[in-house]
Amino acid sequence: MCTVCGCAEGETRIEGEHHHHHGHHHHEHAFVRRPAPAEAAPLVVEGLNLHFGQGPARAHAPGLSQSRMVQIEQDILGKNDRYAAENRARFDALSLFVLNLVSSPGSGKTTLLTKSIELLGRRRPLAVIEGDQQTDHDAARIRATGVPAVQVNTGKGCHLDAHMVGHALTRLDGLEGGLLFIENVGNLVCPAAFDLGEAHKVAILSVTEGEDKPLKYPDMFHAADLMLLNKTDLLPHLDFDVEACIAYARRVNPDIEVIRVSARSGEGMDEWLAWIERQRGARLRARIDALRAQAQALEALL
Repeated sequence: MCTVCGCAEGETRIEGEHHHHHGHHHHEHAFVRRPAPAEAAPLVVEGLNLHFGQGPARAHAPGLSQSRMVQIEQDILGKNDRYAAENRARFDALSLFVLNLVSSPGSGKTTLLTKSIELLGRRRPLAVIEGDQQTDHDAARIRATGVPAVQVNTGKGCHLDAHMVGHALTRLDGLEGGLLFIENVGNLVCPAAFDLGEAHKVAILSVTEGEDKPLKYPDMFHAADLMLLNKTDLLPHLDFDVEACIAYARRVNPDIEVIRVSARSGEGMDEWLAWIERQRGARLRARIDALRAQAQALEALL
């Protein structure tokens, strides 16, 4: 729905920017023409199940036609994608490897992140952009590890967008050749649609949430390159089918990689950090190849 409602307009606050509002989505809902019945989102009824997401917009908003919703979504995401492209260019210029961590609230993102930072040590520059609707509690936990963190409070908004990340990046220095984690707002719906300029989305799913989450929230798992199955130390105490969960994730996204992890027991942490190093290396090699091709093209002009 964030691609339609433009939530959080004027609500975002970034630490250190006093009373500075970021109006990312500029559209109005007032005086919207009520759509004719034929324009409304098709309601599909299956027994006692009502499906409102079967139209072209894949969503429903009272008073908005499907065509209008599609247009609003294209406008919002198009604007975000332009900011994301700018972020990506800045990341590339810094040789900065960026991961967007997404999950439900309470999945253990911050605990997993602080443990990851501890294990990564100071081999290279590290920083975190923290997204929450309110408070800087998670950013404070990150700073306690000695790593800089910028808190972005989204107010009523339920996700970070590329414009917010671009502003937060200006408050971080010395990241050349480093690693930036973006911990998104806890939400398995809206962050799926918003490119922040990251190299990869990493979906974190706690075993306390139920193995069918990938089927209930398919867009997020389709957008992610990696699923971290978190809090595996709790498995002996739960009725959680690990293999079914992985199968559901791969039904949505056949290419998704899966690592089982626990910040408490340490299970899978080495594999997770190795994945980061492998993907970072691949990103750098791709960048080198692109620069070589560009250099060859320039040499051909001599």
